[in-house]
Amino acid sequence: MKANRSIWILLVLLAISMTACNANEASELKSETQPKEVQVTDQPIPIVIETSAGNIELELYPDKAPVSVKNFLGYVESGFYDNTIFHRVIRGFMIQGGGFDKDHAEKQSGEPIVNEAGNGLKNLRGTIAYARTNVVNSATAQFFINHGDNASLNHQNETQAGFGYAVFGKVTKGIEVVDKIAGVKTGTKKMTIMYQGQKKQQPYQDVPLEPVIVKSIKVVQ
Repeated sequence: MKANRSIWILLVLLAISMTACNANEASELKSETQPKEVQVTDQPIPIVIETSAGNIELELYPDKAPVSVKNFLGYVESGFYDNTIFHRVIRGFMIQGGGFDKDHAEKQSGEPIVNEAGNGLKNLRGTIAYARTNVVNSATAQFFINHGDNASLNHQNETQAGFGYAVFGKVTKGIEVVDKIAGVKTGTKKMTIMYQGQKKQQPYQDVPLEPVIVKSIKVVQ
């Protein structure tokens, strides 16, 4: 059973990595709409993710993850996340979005950011973190909300294998919406990605059969 559990963890970590931009191709995926430059304070920042399944309210922690929060809000302010989808959903693990539009086509994101996984925040149920490749500092726009407590994603050490995934906020209201999204039926679908500067269709697993749309993400004033 322990061996099977270890294999499962490796597979889902690979799933997170594969749906973030390939590190060797990151330079190709520069958005026409770069993240806007935003100013942040040390105070928690409330946001709302409006989805086709309901609203999810979160607070972001710039005091713990200033680079991550600033990057995320830059994409928010540019409208990058509007009409995107949760493209990978694994019940009990996480729901991932921020990278594909409603036509299941990959969006071109900006430059990768430094990984702040060592900030003391844990990948607990309801926290939001950045998806990335197996390269430590490769996160761009894709994020995931943990559906369960995922200690395997936490910062363990400074090595590539143990660095972990950077948490930068948590759900404050609407965890039942996260549960609803995590419970949708999923399967394999062809997704359009960028590969060596060309569009290519590639099958992806754990994709909601009925799209779960991120209508918008906004800062709560």
